[in-house]
Order: sequence, then structure tokens, then C-alpha cells
Amino acid sequence: MTRETFMIEELSKDMVLLLMGEHGMDMGDALRALYTSDTYERLTDLHTGLYAQSTAYVYEYLEHELSAGKIA
Repeated sequence: MTRETFMIEELSKDMVLLLMGEHGMDMGDALRALYTSDTYERLTDLHTGLYAQSTAYVYEYLEHELSAGKIA
């Protein structure tokens, strides 16, 4: 496992836990919300460098996307 893959997986885990806690989603819904999002697509694109940001920073993108339906 590369360092980047590890960081992406850790961020993903943290964001799923936040979705479950803050939105009352069950694990399946939280995983689906994350993995089908544009935020996750950008997170896994190593060229964006998003994987190297804090959970709070990336989660803010996801929150906006979930509420507005897109990333600004």
C-alpha cells in the first residue's frame, strides 16, 4: 500500500464516520454518499493533492456537495 492510498483510506474512514454522526446515516448510506461523490473522485485523483489535506477540509467539500449537489 502506498502512502497516498493509506491517506485516502484514512480520510475516507473519517468522513464516513462524520456522515454517520452528523447526518444520522447508516454505514451503507454513508459509504454510498462518499464513494459516489465528486469529492471522492477528486480525493482519489493524486494530481489534485486533496488526499494530503485535513479531514475537516475535505469534509467541507463533501458537505457542500451533498447540500448543493455540486462542488463550487
